Amino acid sequence: MQVYRCLDIGTAKPSREEQQRVRHHLIDVAELNESFDAARFVELAKAAVTDIQSRAKVPIFCGGTGLYFKGYLDGLGEAPASDPLLRSQLESTPLDQLLQELQKTDPVTYERIDRQNPRRIVRALEVIRLTGKPFSQQRSAWKTSSHPNAFGITRPSSELIDRIHQRVDEMFRRGLVAETEALLKQGLEQNRTAMQAIGYKQVVEHLRGERSLPETIELVKIRTRQFAKRQMTWFRRQASMTWINLGASEKEETVVEKLAAAYRIAPG
Repeated sequence: MQVYRCLDIGTAKPSREEQQRVRHHLIDVAELNESFDAARFVELAKAAVTDIQSRAKVPIFCGGTGLYFKGYLDGLGEAPASDPLLRSQLESTPLDQLLQELQKTDPVTYERIDRQNPRRIVRALEVIRLTGKPFSQQRSAWKTSSHPNAFGITRPSSELIDRIHQRVDEMFRRGLVAETEALLKQGLEQNRTAMQAIGYKQVVEHLRGERSLPETIELVKIRTRQFAKRQMTWFRRQASMTWINLGASEKEETVVEKLAAAYRIAPG
């Protein structure tokens, strides 16, 4: 979601100071009225890596968008490009009907997919209708692969939950509601992808009068915890990597030391 301009607070986008310390890429590369998918990410990521390496620097992929990483490292597969008319038809169909169709046509994907994410459900059905094949079969070529320079960082679940709650509280303190109001005027609701972003979606519902602000804050915390759990499950199943387990309250310096030890390099 950080690819979209103006989606700042709700995506915890790096500050100007952070971007001055270390150059970031693929941030603010899309307007709010543009679509963005894994294919576009791979295209821009390859260009960024070429640029970075031409300057004798090392590119670092960081974040939690596993599907995009998988597409870059292992290829996008043979799924067809999006069909605008079919996509529009599916997006206008109630979610429960989409889930019924997916359960009937591809029970494997139905069991695995995030059923609270309409965007992924729509894409799965779009591929199924365009190819006549189950979505799960077309992704079967994506087997767990090993990349020696891939690592994941974990913390005790209690600390992770505390950090999630602190992050959500900070987002609202910094003005997530006001940011969402401004984005609505710029067409946020017309961008199906951006509207699924945790935080923005719930605030839009709050602004429609569906729930109070305290209820909205609590719901964002719940959705973020659920998302973090799905991320961990995805990476453990789909990617073979070195896991670094941090103890309670371990600082960034400890992370650097453990990474250095894992890769036998001198920190600094």
